[in-house]
Amino acid sequence: MISDDLLKKIDEKQSPCVVGLDPDISKFPEQFLRRTSDFSEIGTAITAFNYGIIDAIHDLVPAVKPQIAFYEQYGAPGILAFENTIAYAKSKGLIVITDAKRNDIGNTSKTYANGHLGKVETSQGMQKSFDADFLTVNPYMGMDSLEPFVDVCKEYHKGLFVLVKTSNKGSGDFQDRLVELTDEEAIVLCDLGFQNSNTLNKKTELYNLVGMKVNQVAQTFIGERGYSSIGAVIGATYPEQAEILRKIMPNNMFLVPGYGAQGGGAKDVIPCFNEDGYGAGINSSRGVLYAHLKHNSPKKFQEYSRQAVLEMNLDIKSALKDANKYPSTWD
Repeated sequence: MISDDLLKKIDEKQSPCVVGLDPDISKFPEQFLRRTSDFSEIGTAITAFNYGIIDAIHDLVPAVKPQIAFYEQYGAPGILAFENTIAYAKSKGLIVITDAKRNDIGNTSKTYANGHLGKVETSQGMQKSFDADFLTVNPYMGMDSLEPFVDVCKEYHKGLFVLVKTSNKGSGDFQDRLVELTDEEAIVLCDLGFQNSNTLNKKTELYNLVGMKVNQVAQTFIGERGYSSIGAVIGATYPEQAEILRKIMPNNMFLVPGYGAQGGGAKDVIPCFNEDGYGAGINSSRGVLYAHLKHNSPKKFQEYSRQAVLEMNLDIKSALKDANKYPSTWD
């Protein structure tokens, strides 16, 4: 299972940190990009910058997470930079999580899944396309819309991170709304200890229901380490909700955005971990990529990005120790 591969990398680096590769050319060191409107030049600059970041941090983190929107906006040259970034990250031994939040119905979902995780048909047979290890997907069209992604994961040894409780301020507009539970669903929540007025009245927040559904799918993808390749996106900005979801989803890996620039601190991400100190990958993008801006030192961007990862890792590991969740095999 790809979940076992991710956990192996986490242990090798003794780090649960994930670096988000979200290229913002307005923040690039000046040596990468002069004033230009040529998308090909921009794509070349993005590739070179990403390679520099990967070179600086690949021995410190288990995974990187390129967000595809930052590449798509530059058309074909941007997509080429995205493809090159994935290939280079994998050549350095990193797990690659494509953050694309894809979903649709039927053949469209299957096409997304094939392109990002599986193989696509050509006149010369089936070929890999982007070949990421994990893909973020949106479940809010219904569980049947996830089935093609799940099928491709099963066939090609890949994984998903399903949006459950996101880190943005407006997530509560829909995700926190109370929804009706079936008798069976209410019993499950009560058995987990959530015997409050809502569950007794067969209601819960929508993110809890989604978490329960994702957990059901995840059970057939559990690896040797006890974690599933079907994971969840849980925002660092909502630690109380994360604590509930961890009980609902004990076998799911959590991808946790919101640390650092979005306001989530090390203590906020601790509920995303199980008692064994595993189960979560904590993402930071801007805080790592553009650490050089704080020091006004563009030529040392790699040095400062590396230092930002070291500080982030120390911060989270210290919080794990304080919570008595530090992995027993780590130094």
